[in-house]
Amino acid sequence: MAVKWGVISTANIAKKAVIPGIKESKTGEVYAIASRNSDNAKETAEKLDIPVAYGSYEELLEDREIEAVYIPLPNHLHKEWSIKAIEAGKHVLCEKPIALTADETKEMVDASKKAGVLLAEAFMYRYHPRYQMIEEVIQSGEIGEIRGIHGVFTFNSAGAKENVRFKKEWGGGSLYDVGVYPISAARMILKQEPQAATVHAFFSEKHGDVDMMASGLLEFGDGVALTFDCGMWADFRNRLEILGTEGRIEVPSAFVVNQNAQDHFFVHNREGTKEVGVPYVNQYALQADAIGESIRNGAALPFPAEDAVLNMKVLDACLTSAEESKRVEIKKG
Repeated sequence: MAVKWGVISTANIAKKAVIPGIKESKTGEVYAIASRNSDNAKETAEKLDIPVAYGSYEELLEDREIEAVYIPLPNHLHKEWSIKAIEAGKHVLCEKPIALTADETKEMVDASKKAGVLLAEAFMYRYHPRYQMIEEVIQSGEIGEIRGIHGVFTFNSAGAKENVRFKKEWGGGSLYDVGVYPISAARMILKQEPQAATVHAFFSEKHGDVDMMASGLLEFGDGVALTFDCGMWADFRNRLEILGTEGRIEVPSAFVVNQNAQDHFFVHNREGTKEVGVPYVNQYALQADAIGESIRNGAALPFPAEDAVLNMKVLDACLTSAEESKRVEIKKG
């Protein structure tokens, strides 16, 4: 039996990516969608062939048919509505960043444990098989020992002045929006937590004083570092490079799936350059299936909720560093 999903909000990421992904998944179906505007909910439900539309989030959470909820609301509402969904007995997939701070995230994790439901952060790229393939290359020794990682994720939406990403009190800014990608990727690849963060950012008065561009350094153990930049007022890029003593791995499209050759990655070493083809899959569907398998069969989530707390600890340090122009140590535990 398919897991019945409810979607809180008609945000573009839901309509264009996550809802189609759940529909394409093996384990899930989109049963209902809610908006604070009932006409908007009905129109979206009609367009996307969703059986039930609600004019309030509360109504959706009261529906006993719904087992799991996807939350793509503005960042400052993630904690509130995730906990409400959790307390209603729903499993929750919350859009990244899962909250505004590590402390908020811990509250959400504690609530999910108390209620006995799942909580997951929506980093869809981590479910794509290419990262398992990249891990296999690293373990094979083809690039030697890792000496550093460089990741970038930038795009230009500066003209959209009413964008929620430009509201500081709502969790706006490029670090929250796209900086979290290279940060989470480095943690995943290195299998460790950074010890300190140093970030320099461009805060724009024209965009609610949020960071429209940020460049950072995360210090990991053994002298390894992640260098990254992220931005919402720059040309589009989403690349990742893993540098080793004997070679490097280049991922031209590290987080966005184009369903073409750009999704492949390259291994460069003394023997030359090898293009590694990756399967054309819907990473949003794979994300839904990972959660569905956990709900139906008790399979462990590939990325437990506690991982979201650790990622937010790093983001807390990055934001503090950018705002106060200083190196920030990241405490363990």
